[in-house]
Amino acid sequence: MTISGAGIRRMRLLRSMKQQHLAELLGVNQATVSRWERGQLAPSPDQAVKLDRIFASPQHAAADAALKRLVEDSVRPVHLICDGTHRLLSASRPRQAEWRAPLDAFLGRSLFSYASAEIAAAEISLEERGWHEGRLLSLTFDTGANGNARLPIAAGRVTWERIRLSDGSAGRLVTTVAEHAAFLHPPA
Repeated sequence: MTISGAGIRRMRLLRSMKQQHLAELLGVNQATVSRWERGQLAPSPDQAVKLDRIFASPQHAAADAALKRLVEDSVRPVHLICDGTHRLLSASRPRQAEWRAPLDAFLGRSLFSYASAEIAAAEISLEERGWHEGRLLSLTFDTGANGNARLPIAAGRVTWERIRLSDGSAGRLVTTVAEHAAFLHPPA
């Protein structure tokens, strides 16, 4: 199925999607989506297939709202990010309490620049583990501290879980399973 520029714009607006978000889902920049919508450029065959998948996926905004509410109301330190871009989508109060800036300072922004060395290494390993193909839906590993004052990450055990969002993109639920006792209670 080939969709016109006007059709791309209409479907995007029906889903309350910004051009930037659609661009992130497709691995292109926002200017490319704008050129498609104005009819100045046509999506490649692969991009057209991805567009069809995104627009054909059922829109369950209520399900995403419920997921956001569950994350925000969790008593555990947990946050939800976009799996591809690491943009923060939601965070629990215990997670927000760890941070030294208000939630609004991080919402919609990539958190990857705050990653510890262990988190960065785990991210690199996802491709070979089949994370993006759905062969691995959960990963638990130990991380060290990141040493960042604004968004500190304590040494501990973390679980990542891959979740499909209503727009067809993947989210990642990040849960601190436990902080290492040695770091919580250093020897006197």
